[in-house]
Amino acid sequence: MSFLIAEVIVDVSTYHVDRPFDYQVPPEWVNVIEMGCRVKVPFGPRNVLGFVVGIKTETEVPLNKLKSIAQILDMEPVLTGEMLQMAKWLKNQTICYEIDALQVMLPSALRAKYEKIVKLHEDHNIPSEVQVIFGKRQKANFKEFERAGLLPLLKQLVAQKMVTIDNIVKQQGHVKEIRMVKIIEEPSIIEKAIEQSARAVKQRLLLEWMRQHLGEVLSPQQICEEAGVSSSVLESVIDKGAAQFIQEEVYRDPFTNEVSRTQALQLTDEQQIALQAITVAMEKQQAQTFLLHGVTGSGKTEVYLQAIQKVLNEGKEAIMLVPEISLTPQMTERFRSRFGEMVAVMHSGLSVGEKYDEWRKIQQGKVRVVVGARSAIFAPFTNIGLIILDEEHESTYKQEDSPRYHARDVAIWRSEYYNCPVILGSATPGLESFARAKKGVYTLLSLKLRALHQSLPTVFISDMREELRQGNRSMFSQSLIEAIRVRLEKKEQMVLFLNRRGYSSFVLCRDCGTVVQCPNCDISLTYHRTTEKLKCHYCGYEEHVPQICPQCQSDHIRYFGTGTQKVEEEIYKLFPEARVLRMDVDTTKHKGAHEEILAAFGEEHADILLGTQMIAKGLDFPNITLVGVLSADTSLHLPDYRAAERTFQLLTQVSGRAGRHDKPGEVIIQTYTPEHYAIELAKTQDYEPFYEREMFLRRRSSYPPYYYVALVQISHEDVMMAAEYAGRMADWLRGNLSNQVAIIGPTTASIARLQNRYRYQCLIKYKIEPNLIPILQRLLAMYRADWIKQGILMTVDLDPSTI
Repeated sequence: MSFLIAEVIVDVSTYHVDRPFDYQVPPEWVNVIEMGCRVKVPFGPRNVLGFVVGIKTETEVPLNKLKSIAQILDMEPVLTGEMLQMAKWLKNQTICYEIDALQVMLPSALRAKYEKIVKLHEDHNIPSEVQVIFGKRQKANFKEFERAGLLPLLKQLVAQKMVTIDNIVKQQGHVKEIRMVKIIEEPSIIEKAIEQSARAVKQRLLLEWMRQHLGEVLSPQQICEEAGVSSSVLESVIDKGAAQFIQEEVYRDPFTNEVSRTQALQLTDEQQIALQAITVAMEKQQAQTFLLHGVTGSGKTEVYLQAIQKVLNEGKEAIMLVPEISLTPQMTERFRSRFGEMVAVMHSGLSVGEKYDEWRKIQQGKVRVVVGARSAIFAPFTNIGLIILDEEHESTYKQEDSPRYHARDVAIWRSEYYNCPVILGSATPGLESFARAKKGVYTLLSLKLRALHQSLPTVFISDMREELRQGNRSMFSQSLIEAIRVRLEKKEQMVLFLNRRGYSSFVLCRDCGTVVQCPNCDISLTYHRTTEKLKCHYCGYEEHVPQICPQCQSDHIRYFGTGTQKVEEEIYKLFPEARVLRMDVDTTKHKGAHEEILAAFGEEHADILLGTQMIAKGLDFPNITLVGVLSADTSLHLPDYRAAERTFQLLTQVSGRAGRHDKPGEVIIQTYTPEHYAIELAKTQDYEPFYEREMFLRRRSSYPPYYYVALVQISHEDVMMAAEYAGRMADWLRGNLSNQVAIIGPTTASIARLQNRYRYQCLIKYKIEPNLIPILQRLLAMYRADWIKQGILMTVDLDPSTI
């Protein structure tokens, strides 16, 4: 007798079980089970969740030791064959567990506890054994079909679209439903009810109306309004069998506002050339990666929109990624105004239920365009024609915990699977991407002029050292104060950018020099004025502001540095008439806050938009004529080889918010190091000279893109243990990697203690090292077998965004 064997990856993140396990498929489920379905399987003393990644007829496991699948959770696979392949690639590429790679592709609602409900679509031609389970209901629990051994029949009914199966997720996302009324399709039943209601005038009136709307599904309110009757009359008529109450699924709408449809714009010559190159790759079905390098305001988004329109005309699907959640509302609005209901949105600001609904819309083929942040790259499309990463240089495309994937790498993998192009768009591309374009690995498309032929904004550098010499101790230079005053008089809008939130960056005792530190991390606490608390932005620790120094008991406590709250207060002192909107992590905590703030600014309810890096890119408002950068040095002096690159990118992006329409723009950058090349070149928004200068320094220091880097980090609650095992790790790597590889460290991490764990790290620099991944996998195996028992935690990142 032949058996069907399912290969299952179980939901247990440990080294020893990171492989498929064989389970027997019970005979009644042989025609039900498919690859990509979730199952419950016995594993040790309990049943655990698992994913079916293969189906076969032979196994090396003795049949008497082969366990059976306990439960099938999906009639239709939640993971496609492509995703199962991608999980194997991710496992190797990011050195993670395969279960982590599979889980990252699903919305969190599908990882929660839930029950499955079977919903009846049509009540005719349903087999009698199924009809018995439904009875007079429109719904039944999936377990009832399981117990009756009707899963193969149920799978046929799902395929024929006679029933659907929904996951009702407990305490998490669930299918949202409303009560509707379905009018009976048989005229004879209505006629019979009319005869029975000869004396009930209102019932007769309603039945006459229903005779004109046979088979329709309407809300109770709509029926009562149109027929002119009360809800009690409707219930009486339903009791007579002329209609029935049904539950109908409605999708939660993450969009808070209506949009009017827009038409494609006339392209400039540069845009037309770029679009033509992308179109040719689509027509030839080539997996080609394009780097669309366009100055701010050059119309990259219009190129995206028209490229996607061509994809939709071919009957294919498109994924559009944006780096920040704050960009998603504006970008989504532009896409919805062009493509209407074809657009789904996926980002972390949605509730679990909304994410689940958007994912279902994509999976069921009800939408063909997804706009979202990093995780939207895993949208379950099956016929992708184009993938776009806007602002491709942003570090938010890199996931910092397992699996540590970069959305760009996943996009390129999916493009090769579907033979479709990828567009990486940016005014300030990452050095690695631009270097690849220069070498011909990517195809470079340039937009050197703004779309409406406006000139780039005029940029002024304010030397804050000179301001200090002249006695100006304010956080605003005289030129910025004057520029703000002029804009307020002209009723124009402005953006003030500060790359720091809170009120002050640290609290210091002026007598003994003590800075109030986080007890769990080696970092100073940030003062937040609204709550009068000190907070750690790494572990979440908070405490009340001390009135006296905890070390010397002095009351000379002072606040140093500048945060967004403090800037807001200072603006009101200088310009009491100004209307200010603040946009940082603290003001955008509640759901929909990004949309509310940007909508209010777009409707000109405020003169000044003050914010952190979430306002630095993507925003497009016609009345912004001034951008002020309050401290260009914040990101310049970080101990990171990308510090100059990130500063240049940030300054160029934020400068690009000004003068995008018919009014000329002005940018004032305040800095204590005006002579630094990143600041000088950001003034002219000249990317190529910056690229050449930075590449020269990277080559000299042996950093990417000339070398690859990988980061291995060790942490422990005891500093001596952390140091000892970091030394062992470095010695082992030196003994196993080739002489061509440079191993720097172990050294303490830039934040030496985080959440009460001391952190040491090694940086691996290499050009070609074919054995790197196998050797790192051996190191991880050694760690998981032994070191982990000592309380050591080790992480490996093959493409660290910070070091």
